[in-house]
Amino acid sequence: MPNDIKPATDNTTEWDAERYDRQFGYVSSLAGGVVELLAPEKDETVLDLGCGTGELAESIRESGARIVAVDSDPAMVEKAAKRLGQEVILADGHAFTVDEPVDAVFSNAALHWMLRPEEVVRSVRAALRTGGRFVAELGGAGNVATIIAGVRTALAEHGLDEGMEMPWYFPSPAEYAGLLEANGFRVARMEYFPRPTELTECPGGVADWVAMFGSTLIAHVPADVLPAVLARVNELVAPTLERDGSWYADYYRLRFVAEARDAAETTAAQAVLAVSKGAR
Repeated sequence: MPNDIKPATDNTTEWDAERYDRQFGYVSSLAGGVVELLAPEKDETVLDLGCGTGELAESIRESGARIVAVDSDPAMVEKAAKRLGQEVILADGHAFTVDEPVDAVFSNAALHWMLRPEEVVRSVRAALRTGGRFVAELGGAGNVATIIAGVRTALAEHGLDEGMEMPWYFPSPAEYAGLLEANGFRVARMEYFPRPTELTECPGGVADWVAMFGSTLIAHVPADVLPAVLARVNELVAPTLERDGSWYADYYRLRFVAEARDAAETTAAQAVLAVSKGAR
C-alpha cells in the first residue's frame, strides 16, 4: 500500500446491487476457475462468504450442494435472497459464525474488502470442519495499481489527496499463505496472476469502475468537483488502460485452496513459523 494512502478505518462501501449486476456481471463470469477448484459435491454444505447478488451461490447449488450465503451489505443480501429463494445471512466477514461446521468456505472477489484479514481467516477456520476446505480468489498485490495511481494524481491536482482512504487489502502470495498457515490451515494451492479485464459495460471508462468500486477513494470529494476528478482519472490512465476504444482494469488475482488442520497440526505449524521468523 503506498505510504501516502491511509487504510479506511471502517469499510462502509454501499452497493447498488442492480447496477452491480447490470454493469459488473463480469466479476462472477470470470470466477469459473475458482468454482472448478471448489469442485462442490452433492449434499455437502458450502458457505459463500461475500456472496454478492448470489450468482455464484446459485451455480454452486446446482451441483447439489447446500448453500449458506453470507454478505455484509443489505442490498446484496436482499438481491441474493430473491435469486436463491432462501435466507441469506447479513453478517460481517470478520466475525461471522455458523450453527454447524460446514464442508467448505468459498469466496470470490470479496476477501480484499475485509481489512482485518487475520480475523477473517480465523472466522473461516471456526466455521469449517477439520479437513474442510477454504477456496477463494481475491485481488493480489499490484491489483488496480494503475487505477489507484490515477485517482491519487487526479486528487492531488485538486488538492484533495490527503483525504484518500484505501478500501482494499491486496496481499502477496507469501503474505496470505503465511496468514493461512498461522491460523489453522494447510495451503494446498496458491496461484498469483495478472488478469487485465475489459470493462465491457462501462461507457464512462475507468471512471465508472471508480464510482462503483472505489467510492471510498473519492468519498471526500465535493460533488461539484467530482466530475472533473473522474474525467481526469480517465485521461491519466488512458495510455495504459484504454486500447482500441475499450477500457480495461489492471487486475492481479490471488487464488488458493487451503485445508483446515486439526488443533495439533495447527500448533505444530505455528511453532515452525515462529522459529522461521526468529531465524530471519
